[in-house]
Amino acid sequence: MPALEPCPLFINGEWVESGRNVTEPVYNPSEGIQISATPMCGADEVDRAVRAAGAAFPDWAETPAVDRARLMFRFKELLEKHFEDLSRIVTREHGKTLDESRGSVRRGIEVVEFACGAPSLLMGEALENIAPDIDCDTIRQPLGVCAAITPFNFPVMVPLWTLPVALACGNTFVLKPSEKVPLSAIRIVELLAEAGLPRGVLNLVHGGRDAVDALLHHPDVRTVSFVGSTPVARYIYETATRNGKRVQSAGGAKNFMVVLPDAEPDATIDAVMGSAYGCAGERCMAGSVLVCAHDAADRFLPYLSDAARGLRVGPTDRDADTEMGPLVTPEHLEKVKGSIRNGLSEGAELIVDGRDVVVDACPNGFYLGPTIFDRVTPRMQIAREEIFGPVLSVMHTDDLDDAIETCNNSGYGNAAVLFTESGGAARKFRHRINAGMVGINTGVPAPMAFFPFSGWNNSFFGDLHVQGHEGVSFFTRQKVTISRWG
Repeated sequence: MPALEPCPLFINGEWVESGRNVTEPVYNPSEGIQISATPMCGADEVDRAVRAAGAAFPDWAETPAVDRARLMFRFKELLEKHFEDLSRIVTREHGKTLDESRGSVRRGIEVVEFACGAPSLLMGEALENIAPDIDCDTIRQPLGVCAAITPFNFPVMVPLWTLPVALACGNTFVLKPSEKVPLSAIRIVELLAEAGLPRGVLNLVHGGRDAVDALLHHPDVRTVSFVGSTPVARYIYETATRNGKRVQSAGGAKNFMVVLPDAEPDATIDAVMGSAYGCAGERCMAGSVLVCAHDAADRFLPYLSDAARGLRVGPTDRDADTEMGPLVTPEHLEKVKGSIRNGLSEGAELIVDGRDVVVDACPNGFYLGPTIFDRVTPRMQIAREEIFGPVLSVMHTDDLDDAIETCNNSGYGNAAVLFTESGGAARKFRHRINAGMVGINTGVPAPMAFFPFSGWNNSFFGDLHVQGHEGVSFFTRQKVTISRWG
């Protein structure tokens, strides 16, 4: 068996080994083999990282915004230079297809591009003569040490949702990536160090609950950014805010896709397939419930079922023809299979069973094929809870009004999608749907870097979302000066 890849910490500009002996395995999911071991850092190692970031903050905060922006430009150039390498690391430790990994790395780079505009993004406002001989202006200043706790499903993109903006705004940073996918984060840190980031400005720790709790309770951490499941997102928000921190905490989702009978068939099926089964369903923007209004199911469901059965499932690290890869760990595979068993026990009709998939080339990989349940009702667990796998639940409603009500009864609120050729139906859906990101004839309405990733309800805890101007507001605070001269 090949030697495991190292998984060091990065503290105060130096790569160091963790002093903890407890580790978690990192897999190549396509092959089903362990490739690294993530150390479960304790509070002492987290404290060293936070203290290093705190010591670096005064000088970094005083660095001119234009110089911080120039560093982001250098970082962006390195990301482009090593784009393929980064994409392959994501595929190797997560299991995405190479095209999916490339797309996710590109989305991360777009946030770096946005952060390159720091001198403009950080400009304040001014107004003279708010009263006779009195002027008023605002400036934005950084907060201090910021922390991010990131998930397994987008090992490059999600760390880059926050890291570039926080640094460009003048903050220092501690990153705690998912213990399932640490290698992508290590490479990001290497490239930022190569770009010339000063010592201590960025620090990397690993671990699980102990490391997370240490960040949430540390008195020198000013902000916490999190992406993950809703129960953990709620815990992060409640614990960190109780400790006086600013928090943006993105949780899970149950995203509904509504199909009207007038939807264009081929484009709709392609979009639904991409939304439900892209990244093996392991994303908070995956369409996991298909709501067929009127007789839309008769027009679309047979063709959708055929498309799901024909999707090529296999290894992503060696086969360019693979259309859907494995799940991230054996434990997660069993969890998703458990959701399928729950659907059967609740009476849903399993019309495509992904448990039947066989990948002869990689018998130890963590594979599950596309799965479709029909005749799902709102009370069923598979309709209410996030599965985070390639499982699509199909519901039936009489009309668009009933479909909107069905969607709005979900406790989540990340995304909702409508497929139709009717402008009136699209407007009604956009206006009435209770979700923060809406798609019309597009399966995954994920915004680009200059718009906020705007989850609602139990899909987000906090006030200011990641990305765009909300991200800049999150990582700065405004100071107002009122001046009288004369």
